[in-house]
Amino acid sequence: MTAAEYKRRRRTLCKSIGSGGLAILPAAREVIRNRDVHYPFRQHSDFSYVTGFPEPNAVAVFMPGRQDGEFILFCRPRDPEREQWDGERIGVEGATERFGADQAHPLTELDAIMPTLIDGCERLYYPIGTDADLDQQVMGWVNQVRAKTRTGAVAPDTFITIESLLHEQRLRKTRSELTQMRRAARISAQAHRRLMCHCSPGMKELDLEADFQHTCVTSGARFNAYQTIVGSGTNACVLHYIANDGVLRDGDLVLIDAGCEFDGYASDITRTFPVNGRFTAPQRELYDLVLKAQQAAIDNARPGHRWHEPHDAAVRVLTEGLIQLGILSGKVDQLIQDDAYKPYYMHRTGHWLGMDVHDVGTYQRDGQWRVFEPGMVLTVEPGLYLPDTDAVPASYRRIGIRIEDDVLITETGNDILSAAAPKHPDAIEALMAGHHLRVKS
Repeated sequence: MTAAEYKRRRRTLCKSIGSGGLAILPAAREVIRNRDVHYPFRQHSDFSYVTGFPEPNAVAVFMPGRQDGEFILFCRPRDPEREQWDGERIGVEGATERFGADQAHPLTELDAIMPTLIDGCERLYYPIGTDADLDQQVMGWVNQVRAKTRTGAVAPDTFITIESLLHEQRLRKTRSELTQMRRAARISAQAHRRLMCHCSPGMKELDLEADFQHTCVTSGARFNAYQTIVGSGTNACVLHYIANDGVLRDGDLVLIDAGCEFDGYASDITRTFPVNGRFTAPQRELYDLVLKAQQAAIDNARPGHRWHEPHDAAVRVLTEGLIQLGILSGKVDQLIQDDAYKPYYMHRTGHWLGMDVHDVGTYQRDGQWRVFEPGMVLTVEPGLYLPDTDAVPASYRRIGIRIEDDVLITETGNDILSAAAPKHPDAIEALMAGHHLRVKS
């Protein structure tokens, strides 16, 4: 992402804050994994979105119309001794020279400077209620200003969550953001194709997880967007199955829900395919039903449609199909009203996608489902998960199927960012058969 893009985002944020407002946005903190070992650091998405600053523990302040500059950054100073151990720090000089801060100060000066910045502000924006320590710190600064009101100090009397501004801004992706998301989706789709080619009975679920991550890393995406799900056989019926310690068995399906993160942007793709490369007749019946439901949902993910419409379309197709398969009985509308499908399809059909895999943005506004607009990106991911119960015909039991794509709302319809990952059963079988033939020859 370019410096100009970050500057544009800050300008938009400051315009939303308006005159008389001040916004405080903290960076992520490092988190201890065990003793003195940290989890890999990932910057908070909101902070990264407007600053691009990659280091922990920083604090960004935005003051529209401030004569000495609207963007103030507090960060760790340079420290040669710590840099010998942990690598180079950006420091206050780098914050202004490389990241566009109008002013930068060491973190040690935060408590001294913040009350002077808050004095005179009418409205204070920050992530209210997300961090008890931050809440206490901010109110400490405000109370210092309140204590000086007899000398003319003015403390803010309105407190607003900064997410109400930033998350609306983040919901509609720019051209540069979509470039990153397309790259993330392409890398993940390539990895899914590779798994289809390499999968065979006797492998472990973990083998496929490792292969997926290797492909992504060597393609420039070091981190996954979320923990990879590789569920074969009955494990595919567990929605967030992450043990990935089963063995791939001949005749089973394997469900792989995996996506990489590229330059801070997530992909999220699920594919389900036969371990041995050939769908059985019952597996194909169920798979075709889920694929039909997904297409109905995608057809309703268009500008002017509302958020609930893809889900409702998928539910109707799945319910009709479950009746035809003898799993449900009754009238479609009544079964949907009674949630009769939920033992077999218990989740929603999608979520927003962006910097976070479950990205920001509300799903309703003013009591109504949100209308799709160009630039929004969502997943479309219907599924069926059939338990080992007498209510399900024996040939369909212990089968889990989900098909998930990343869908961009465009001016005229939609664009499937993850289309390079095969999902039609004929295409999957052809890809897997071609690989197996090459291996045998």
